[in-house]
Amino acid sequence: MFDVIVAGCGPTGATLAAELRLHDVRVLVLEKEPRPVSSLVRVVSMHVRTLELMAMRGLLGRFLERGRQRPLGGVFAAIPGPSATDPALDSAYAYQLGIPQPIVDQLLEAHAVELGAQVRRGCAVAGLAQDDEGVTVELADGERLRSRYLVGCDGARSAVRKLLGVGFPGEPSRVDTLMGELEVGVPQAEIAAQVAEIRETDKVFSLRPFGGGAYRVVVPAAGVEEDRAEPPTIEDFRQQLRAVAGTDFGVHSPRWLSRFGDATRLAERYRVGRVLLAGDAAHIHPPAGGQGMNLGVQDAFNLGWKLAAQIHGWAPEALLDTYEAERRPVAEDVLENTRAQVVLTSTEPGPRAVRKLLTELMAFDEVHRHLIEKITALSVRYDLGAGPDLLGRRLPDVHLGAGKLYDRLRRGRGLVLDRTGRLTVESWSDRVDLIAAPEAAVDAPAILLRPDGYVAWIGEHQHELDDHLARWFGKPAE
Repeated sequence: MFDVIVAGCGPTGATLAAELRLHDVRVLVLEKEPRPVSSLVRVVSMHVRTLELMAMRGLLGRFLERGRQRPLGGVFAAIPGPSATDPALDSAYAYQLGIPQPIVDQLLEAHAVELGAQVRRGCAVAGLAQDDEGVTVELADGERLRSRYLVGCDGARSAVRKLLGVGFPGEPSRVDTLMGELEVGVPQAEIAAQVAEIRETDKVFSLRPFGGGAYRVVVPAAGVEEDRAEPPTIEDFRQQLRAVAGTDFGVHSPRWLSRFGDATRLAERYRVGRVLLAGDAAHIHPPAGGQGMNLGVQDAFNLGWKLAAQIHGWAPEALLDTYEAERRPVAEDVLENTRAQVVLTSTEPGPRAVRKLLTELMAFDEVHRHLIEKITALSVRYDLGAGPDLLGRRLPDVHLGAGKLYDRLRRGRGLVLDRTGRLTVESWSDRVDLIAAPEAAVDAPAILLRPDGYVAWIGEHQHELDDHLARWFGKPAE
């Protein structure tokens, strides 16, 4: 019997498996695809908060080696910033990293396996039943597996969500977009001038060199495809390029072709008993701003340590319920900002006027920073009660005098950063570390950090710290 079965080995599922393994949870990951996707299906953007989380676990270098750093300007509705430089962000990783999603999948799965997670491919979840002791998972071939908890990280068409009967309300896709990598038969100079002219009015359209002789092509589709699994053809691209640009640019030799829509949905619940949902199984939205993969990975960081605490028996009452209480509002905000971005890319006169006005407002650094922090999840603040503004927010990778903060978070444990030299976590030392760092670059006497890097308490008195240690990390050890 496993402690947790994770359905889906995409970025969310692999990240969750690794987070659970940091706490010696017995994890099995089930992936319906028989083998990893090897083609460069699409490039995703790893945003600032996700890069911080990778740094916390000592993984950032692996991703930097395989990706390309890019500035943050233009992440909101492709509106460029007011200057060539990004606004000053309170992060050591203030850039976006473009990286093929199969590489992200590969690196995160390898990390989970290194930590001891088991991954079984070609295993589709076909049924589930839960009782007071655990969950029985039935596979498509009839095999039955048993675990204490099940987490559905199995994408927008989540079998786990459907088997649970959890509603997925929202709006269906109303506009499809074609995206692919193809070679072209027109000189680059001619392409650049024509694309610039089209993008004056059509912000969705894009055709730019992507290396190795290929071009990344993004063009509105002719309509909404009923069969979402049916890939477009090269003739679909040629037809739409002629309709939008008056020429198909001689596109040929496609590397990959895909389609995405603007469906926006949010699961009614993230938890039913011993079964939980994360990533695209819990929320889907248009790709505006490149937030989807990042949102799922951040779900996994929030859930992992809480589920591990529940399994090991030290979770305070209702700790696991804070996963939905904290992450569902974050997803709601992402759905709202992507809806706004989709409207802002419309070619209709009204949205174009609003876009022009917002472009003027983004000349103010405060507005530009606000929108970038929203897209990159730096603005997330969990509702942990009244207190200083830093309470409930992530703490940047501050210097500790000798070393940096994130290097001390690799084990996925809680952490007290003590500048007073008077505090102790002795009774919680099996779950929480303490760093006496009077020179730490934080404006607080002491801070309690959760394993996901969010501030759970700020103060200087031992009895207050003890109360908050008990709130987040359970009863003190005897």
